[in-house]
Amino acid sequence: MGFAIPILFPIGQFLLFIFLALVLTDWMLLFQAGVNLNGVRRLPRMLSLGDENPVYLDLNNDSNLTLRIKLIDELPEQLQTRNFVQSLTLQRGEVASIRYDLRPVERGEYSFGSTNCYATGLFGLVERRFQLNQSPMKAAVYPSVIQMKQMEMRAFERTTTREGIKHIRRIGHSYEFEQIKNYVAGDDFRSINWKASSRKEGLMVNQFEDERAQQVYCIIDKSRVMRMPFKGLSLMDYAINATLAISNIIIKKYDKAGLITYSDKIGATIKADNRPTQLNFILNALYKEKERPLEANYELLFHISSKLINGRSLILLFTNFESAFALERALPILRRINRRHLLVVVFFDNTEIREFAEQDAKDVEGIYQQTMARKYLSEKAQMVLTLRQYGIQSVLTRPEDLSINTINKYLELKARGLI
Repeated sequence: MGFAIPILFPIGQFLLFIFLALVLTDWMLLFQAGVNLNGVRRLPRMLSLGDENPVYLDLNNDSNLTLRIKLIDELPEQLQTRNFVQSLTLQRGEVASIRYDLRPVERGEYSFGSTNCYATGLFGLVERRFQLNQSPMKAAVYPSVIQMKQMEMRAFERTTTREGIKHIRRIGHSYEFEQIKNYVAGDDFRSINWKASSRKEGLMVNQFEDERAQQVYCIIDKSRVMRMPFKGLSLMDYAINATLAISNIIIKKYDKAGLITYSDKIGATIKADNRPTQLNFILNALYKEKERPLEANYELLFHISSKLINGRSLILLFTNFESAFALERALPILRRINRRHLLVVVFFDNTEIREFAEQDAKDVEGIYQQTMARKYLSEKAQMVLTLRQYGIQSVLTRPEDLSINTINKYLELKARGLI
């Protein structure tokens, strides 16, 4: 035993010397003047609320040394991401691009910090930090422009096999007479003008043009009932994304889009129009809206709708009723609005309660809870019947299907000639 120690000690010294030599060599290679790492972060012009937004990091290994890199990007505090790490290897002189996606769930301005790259060289014994993008980068999260463009593509597709926008054929005639013309095969026989036909001794038909420039207002309830979160987004944010998407469709259909937000007091008011800048006005107004912690004032809603909306219009009211009592309180005002306009009440199905109600109960307490959940869902369905009883259109929808279902309702009413 005593004989082994004198032999092992020189071996240990030799190995330590080799290790220190390798560390020194690694340090000299990694910290030499010619080793440099450059990079830039590329962000979208605006980030879309609730969507996966791509962010790109372009890196350039401007040296003659292969670098193994651990990359840590300083993300905005709103994202609450503290463990973002990417690893890659860059050969000498190589340029690479890294993509990652961010899903913001709050509107507002987001600030990105530095990009920290921890590089190791030949032996991986020494680490050097390169700090890129040291000046803070800011990006604004707006209502979902990505979803708006997706809905536009679906709405104007001629044929599609995907689930989504329903292409509904227009029923009957529009309201504006254009001219009398000769009958040709395929014309609707119901359009035949018999008086003109008798004078011309040939069939003549009335030709109509689509009535355009109808007013459509999106009214968003921003009271406390719209603060409930689903998949990270509040109900109000779902309504905001849907409002932007359908406002774009409305303008593309040559109608006029307007906006009102309300709670205990009136928020944004944009008179219905279809000018080229209208969508941008609506986008910026939606960007600034905030939820309120108080109850909605429906008398105030009736007052502002009477004052701002001239002529019969389609009103899409985004709100939520968690009980039949809540609907009963608002119903007299909703009926008054519906007498003047075509009102569509858009409210939400609670998907979490629905999923719970469909599970198997395991004990007596579970049976009771599921019974209450099914009673709640039945009450929601009864609200639709109550609104229909008073001639009020409605849309009961899952939050994630809000945009599609609202656009389909607008297209249905337009096809039926109700607006």
